[in-house]
Amino acid sequence: MSLRLRLTLLYATFMGGILLIFGAAVYILVSVILLNQVDSTLAEVARDITQVTKVDAIGELNVINLPPLDMTANAFVQVWGGDGKLVSTSPSIGRLVEPMDPIGLKSGKTIYEYSLLEGTRLRVLTVPLKVGGRAVGVMQVGTSLSVVDSTRNNMLSIMFSVAVIAVLIAALGSWILLGRALSPLESIADTVDQINRADDLSRRVPYTGGTEDEIGNLVESFNQTLERLESLFTSQQRFLADVSHELRTPLTVIKGNVDIMRRIKEADEESLGSIDQEVGRLTRLVGGLLMLAQAEAGKLALDIKPVELDLLLTEVFTETRVLAGSKVKVHLNEIDQAMVNGDRDRLKQVLLNLIANAIQYTPQGGEVFLSLKVIGKQARIIIRDTGPGIPAEDLPHIFDRFYRAEKSRTRSSTSGFGLGLSITKWIVEHHGGRIEVESKEGKGTTFVIWLSVTE
Repeated sequence: MSLRLRLTLLYATFMGGILLIFGAAVYILVSVILLNQVDSTLAEVARDITQVTKVDAIGELNVINLPPLDMTANAFVQVWGGDGKLVSTSPSIGRLVEPMDPIGLKSGKTIYEYSLLEGTRLRVLTVPLKVGGRAVGVMQVGTSLSVVDSTRNNMLSIMFSVAVIAVLIAALGSWILLGRALSPLESIADTVDQINRADDLSRRVPYTGGTEDEIGNLVESFNQTLERLESLFTSQQRFLADVSHELRTPLTVIKGNVDIMRRIKEADEESLGSIDQEVGRLTRLVGGLLMLAQAEAGKLALDIKPVELDLLLTEVFTETRVLAGSKVKVHLNEIDQAMVNGDRDRLKQVLLNLIANAIQYTPQGGEVFLSLKVIGKQARIIIRDTGPGIPAEDLPHIFDRFYRAEKSRTRSSTSGFGLGLSITKWIVEHHGGRIEVESKEGKGTTFVIWLSVTE
């Protein structure tokens, strides 16, 4: 059973239940009102008759004259004496000599009762007649309930017919409205089916309505999911292509050197050195990939301890000055004392990676500037170089794995694989910090790291 049909049946059932409760309440209310009107009429007739009923000298009932019953033509009156004999009746009752309500006649109290007489339902009021506290007779006033029963039956039929029509209209309206409301779900199902058949994640669910309702939110979320899946799928394809490309170069070099040594039938120091260099590149590549995989799987644990960031930066500054040699001058402009909670080795890895990149891509005679300043509750580390800079179109992607701005940073035997900045970003963010980059072509690049300081 489809969702549309289930919801339609649910709405129709709900509507039917409401109409049933409402109809029952109306039916009971109308019945009570009609019955109260009948009882009021019977009480009025009984009061009129009581006013003209008298007793003779010996205490016998003497009904002088029954009042005209034109206004209550359906009222039947019987007056019974104390000896149980019928004293007087209304003209409308005919020759009936049996009490309209035998039980009420013997009850000795004023009572309203239902009675069935010759197949006709009656409402009967029994009133004891007393003189000086002595019972001298009983009066019964009754009326047929045929009109009341007919009214209630007609009302019941009308309400049933109206309820059936209302439920059918509600079901039809729900079916139409639900068809329109749920049509995006059918579009989602069709889109998913097309994606499964064609492996095309570029498809999107068409939706012309607003995003204020649940269906609109669902379609928007589904399209965002498809967009993310497409991005991840494209990234995975690019990742595999990049890994294949990065592996191909060192493997080709290793194979070529092995072939050379096989032809000359002796170990060549230059070939061995080249092989060792390429094996080192492969080791760094595998190490970087393993670290990223562990990080994304949540298996890369950080040894969080208090770290004196100023001492760490001074240590890295000393090491990178040796790395820069005479090619680039490394300056430590300013340094504040700053204590942070973090993994010292990973934070050192971040600084070494950024400064090594700055030294590598800064031309001969260039400069690299380092600084550490505490601003409020944040420690700001700046690493600025005077290199060629990064093109604006490459800036949004420099933290993507295997991404390199080849225009400004040419590949060499010592260049990386485009994993360093991805690892750097992950480490900084998992220390609760953030990393920013600014660059202009021909004017250099600046990396800024923000970390929270401890008290």
